[in-house]
Amino acid sequence: MVKTLSFAGVHFTVALTVGYLISGSWAVGGAIAVIEPLCNTVAYFFHEKAWERRQRRAAGQPARSGWRLPRRILPRTGDAVTV
Repeated sequence: MVKTLSFAGVHFTVALTVGYLISGSWAVGGAIAVIEPLCNTVAYFFHEKAWERRQRRAAGQPARSGWRLPRRILPRTGDAVTV
């Protein structure tokens, strides 16, 4: 997360400068600097997660997940079922 926040700071500075140079307005530059890097930072976070998942799969490691489906939902044939 520190890497993501660091990237956001650099991106904010670049976006502010470019926005100002293009528009000549600090207000427009500031609006661009707030909105565009915010969207890019969120996209970057998910890009990192997807890239990490890709690397795990390439290494043959199982994907991590916050939730798991039950191994067996219905009883097997022959299991006693209490109603």
